Amino acid sequence: MNTERLKQIENIIGEVINIELLNEQGWTSKVSRVQTETHTYLLKSAFTKRYRSWLVREAYVLETLQSTFLPVPTYYGFFEDEEGSHLIMSFEEGMTLRKAFSLAKTEQEKCKLMNSFGELIRKLHELPLNEPLRKSVPWLDGQLKQAEINLHEGGTDGNDVLLEKLHAEKPAPILETMIHGDCTMENVLVRDGKVETFIDVADLTIGDPRYDVALAVRRFTNHPQYIDAFYDGYQRLAISKEEYAYFDQGLYEFF
Repeated sequence: MNTERLKQIENIIGEVINIELLNEQGWTSKVSRVQTETHTYLLKSAFTKRYRSWLVREAYVLETLQSTFLPVPTYYGFFEDEEGSHLIMSFEEGMTLRKAFSLAKTEQEKCKLMNSFGELIRKLHELPLNEPLRKSVPWLDGQLKQAEINLHEGGTDGNDVLLEKLHAEKPAPILETMIHGDCTMENVLVRDGKVETFIDVADLTIGDPRYDVALAVRRFTNHPQYIDAFYDGYQRLAISKEEYAYFDQGLYEFF
């Protein structure tokens, strides 16, 4: 790490004892564990224009959420240099739900994990609306516009025909809630057998809660026992097959 970047980090958290690049990396950023004498932090860095903009948004979301009780990493600071953008947050213990689910040895353990996943999302969806996090256009309209941009830039699984269908078959609107916006098994952490923390919150905003639910259960369409366990914890609306198809097999194909 270059001297100037280290100086920027130490201006935020104090003298650094060790920086360790983590084995488990996202594909949009580099993630390191940073240790001082008293605390452990997570340094998340992005180096391309698109991913830097995502990190700017994530920093804003985390900073905005610090006065709430939502279980997300604690925001400590954000800075940019010529090479990239850098976000410093608390280091949260635990493993992703995907990993915890793969290590679970019994059906009971897996159902317990899905139940707590539903509980965590319910807590998010029942929070008061945090207006500073509302996007400038209605959520679904914004997602469809971004889908078009992503399609033209490449790297999505969607196509023009699917995008036209999404525009033509928009579901009837429902009451908006706070949503994670990318609520997959990779973006929550498990500790002591329970899903406890949201991570990767760049898309957290006010929007359609059906999107979160669709992404949460997307890997279990052929395993009704896990979906039932999820809804036992969620205790809110159950999405229809048509809504699931629109959000997971349609809209999410562009993200």
